[in-house]
Amino acid sequence: MARITFKKGDDYAERLLHVARGSEEVAKRAIYAGAKVLADKIRDNLEALPEESFRRLRGEDSFSGLPEAHKVDLMISFGITPIEKDGTGFWSAKIGFDGYGRFPTKTYPQGLPNQLLARSIESGSSVRQKRPFVEPAIRAVKKAAIEAMGKVVDDDIEKNMKG
Repeated sequence: MARITFKKGDDYAERLLHVARGSEEVAKRAIYAGAKVLADKIRDNLEALPEESFRRLRGEDSFSGLPEAHKVDLMISFGITPIEKDGTGFWSAKIGFDGYGRFPTKTYPQGLPNQLLARSIESGSSVRQKRPFVEPAIRAVKKAAIEAMGKVVDDDIEKNMKG
């Protein structure tokens, strides 16, 4: 992770000033780098979900995949929010789904909410088999996301030390 090695006391103060000057931008770039690693893996997992034709369910029947149109709606609505600082001083970004699907229904006249569809795929529902794609992505790339964030910070420190 981010490390700084100093040989003299005066160098320490000078180098800390270099790092602190651009700390907000460095924090944003680092968070975005980690979020991008995670978002790419979630997108890959989403693309790998099984597809099936839309059909009317009978009895105990359930969906095991999702129609291609729903998958496209999820892909289009997936993204990373702008990086912001909260009231307690923490920087963060959210990764998720926004908006509504293209097909209005009686229950959802604007279209099926994409967050609801993604949640039902991830956790399952009374009519859909559980097909997690977010949680496995988090487990798979957590270390890589942290390393990507650390690399941004390390590169910025190194750049400021030379310049």
